[in-house]
Amino acid sequence: MTKPFSTLARTAAALGLAALALTGCDGGGATRNSVHAVGSSTVYPFAKVVAENFSRAHPDMPSPLIESTGTGNGIQLFCSGIGPNTPDMANASRRMKLSEFDTCVANGVDEIIELEVGLDGIAFASAKGGIMLDLSTRTVYEALAANPYGRPQTAKTWKDVDPKLPADPIIVYGPPSTSGTRDALKELVLEAGCLTNPEMAALKKADEDRFKKICTEVRSDGGYVDQGEQDNLIVQKIVGNPRAVGVFGYSYMEENLDRVQGLPMNGVEPTYENISRFAYPGARAMYVYVKKSHLRAIPGLEAFMQEWAKSWVKGGPLTRVGMVAMPEEAMAINAAKVRDKTILTREELAGN
Repeated sequence: MTKPFSTLARTAAALGLAALALTGCDGGGATRNSVHAVGSSTVYPFAKVVAENFSRAHPDMPSPLIESTGTGNGIQLFCSGIGPNTPDMANASRRMKLSEFDTCVANGVDEIIELEVGLDGIAFASAKGGIMLDLSTRTVYEALAANPYGRPQTAKTWKDVDPKLPADPIIVYGPPSTSGTRDALKELVLEAGCLTNPEMAALKKADEDRFKKICTEVRSDGGYVDQGEQDNLIVQKIVGNPRAVGVFGYSYMEENLDRVQGLPMNGVEPTYENISRFAYPGARAMYVYVKKSHLRAIPGLEAFMQEWAKSWVKGGPLTRVGMVAMPEEAMAINAAKVRDKTILTREELAGN
């Protein structure tokens, strides 16, 4: 009987990993004896800190390669298969989707360790001394939606959305559709604002797909400007235009407080304390995904995973560069996942 494709793929990949463990080379002959991680631009600076600490602790091992590809692209690369030509880890500023998990499994990536590594917030900010807006999830939705509540987008200024806001033009620089920050913006802010409308709340129950389209599709007429995967470019844009607003991870805002100012949401400032209590509407968890099968083949991968657990503690190296530490209970749960190499199940993912 012919073996299913996924079985053949897993067998071939396993042989590739075995060869990798013995030779340290991939199919093209290039060195492959170091950790390779891809994914979120928001998680990227934290992953770099962990990589630097790992290199200091393990001077005999090559430094991990960390690439900023965006969460969506990173998970796609991660899920493309197992073996030396695929990443060992994916950094994500949102949780893996069920569809992505299914793609992973279909491609033989059926043993995934999921680690929550800390908290961040989707901060709305402007240049220091620039436009100041007292926002709400509703005003953000009505300003940025392609078709707010199913009607054409006509708002040109913030005052068009809320009479209490200034008559400055709506110019928001933000992440692209491949970014986990964009996904979190849609789920944590745009959907929340859309749901303040009773008709949309009813639509969510009646037609989930139509609700998602109306409530999360972002305008493309210049009011929202896709600025690519690099959050530092968004900071540069708003610093250069005092009337513009930027959307990026809280850590980038904290890093640039000499140049930018946070904008309150629902009367709550984007601060470390408010994000740690999930009081700020844009608060979110950040994740790292690891291929368990690669732990046996990639030198240093397990030690690098353990380095994450050492780094995410309150007052540790990650909080010193802007990450918001998880609650103690979450730290304990994720430290146990590192220790036990606990596998993520579809049921666990679906139940979240």
